[in-house]
Amino acid sequence: MTQSPRQLVFDLPVQAASGEGDFLTSTSNRAAVDVLASWPHWPHPCIVLVGPQSSGKSHLAAVWAQRTAAPRLIARELDETAIRPFTPEPFTPESTMALLVEDIDRGIGSDRVLFHLLNQALELKRTLLMTSRVAPGDLDIALPDLRSRLRATPVITIEPPDDGLIGAVLVKLFADRQLSVEPAVISYLLTHMDRSMAAAGAVVARVDALSLARQRKVTRAMAADALAIEFNPKDETE
Repeated sequence: MTQSPRQLVFDLPVQAASGEGDFLTSTSNRAAVDVLASWPHWPHPCIVLVGPQSSGKSHLAAVWAQRTAAPRLIARELDETAIRPFTPEPFTPESTMALLVEDIDRGIGSDRVLFHLLNQALELKRTLLMTSRVAPGDLDIALPDLRSRLRATPVITIEPPDDGLIGAVLVKLFADRQLSVEPAVISYLLTHMDRSMAAAGAVVARVDALSLARQRKVTRAMAADALAIEFNPKDETE
């Protein structure tokens, strides 16, 4: 019997919801949510938000930055221009009371600039939020003063997600792709997939691709196929 050609699948961008109301809270991230929400009444002007890849720390940091009007800087791109927002009073058009520096674990453009920002936050009573996938004590920092200052900075940790959070994330990720799934599909995925946000994102993307290719709604069997492909990529062409 002649097989019908497979549906072509185009890698189209997915519009993910990322506002404050879209952040999913559970016991794994409640402490981080509560501390960031307490701004500007922080016990310390500098905080490091630590969490694994795809744990939601960038989403949570973005919500905080929007709420505080904090400029967002990438750690590996830090240079002398990053010092301007923390200039002393009187404020300039670039001045700010809060600053976000993301991904300090992925390289720091200038150790001296980050050390200066930490000092300015302390001296000028500003606030500095940094994000990292690992604790500051595990970072390879060349500048001794910065290494010491980061290790003394309070850390908020996003813990590994529980089943309730992973399930809610799966529902959200499917909704971001305009896919409606039955509870049985979510339950099956929770039972068989790795417990991580990264795994949730990969599996949902795979299910979406299979649904498009087969021109069928998402089923438990399709979810099983998606998991098999993720764990055994060779199965994709068999």
